[in-house]
Amino acid sequence: MEKETLEELVNKKLTGKKSLYSAIREVYKDESAGKIKLIDPSPPTSFAEYMRRLDYSLWFWSALTLIVLAPASITLSNIAPSTLPLRYVFGSIYILFIPGYVLVEALYPEEKSLTPLERLALSIGLSLAIIPLIGLLLNYTPWGIRLEPIVTSTIIYAVAMLFIAAYRKYTIVKMVAETIKSTK
Repeated sequence: MEKETLEELVNKKLTGKKSLYSAIREVYKDESAGKIKLIDPSPPTSFAEYMRRLDYSLWFWSALTLIVLAPASITLSNIAPSTLPLRYVFGSIYILFIPGYVLVEALYPEEKSLTPLERLALSIGLSLAIIPLIGLLLNYTPWGIRLEPIVTSTIIYAVAMLFIAAYRKYTIVKMVAETIKSTK
């Protein structure tokens, strides 16, 4: 099996092509169809490195940003009522998407195991199941079902699941890297 860099592959496709874009698009289509396999020549060697590299962990930092923006928008809307629409937008994403998304990422860490549409549907569906369960658990605590306990408990749940998902994804990257290294 011939091993080439991505640049060499694009240059090979570029001969006779009109533009660099069409050559890159052709390589992308080949990779999507499974004709070629793109492998990272220097995958992360530790969990900390995995978290620092945005090409692997951008999903993590995006979800964490949304998790932080929702409580921030709640606090901001209490101070400045004109920001109430932000609270509605970030609150809706926070309640209807994030809890299910972090669970789906933890349960299905491999990117190819679900299509993006399946991930979206499962994220919304599971969020609609998880939030009432968190509310049910809070009902039997001394804090009850109020804004602060709900926000706090969903933050704890989402961040914990986010780290579990990140670690599971890292183990897959590590396993693939070890498999490739052993076949060389």
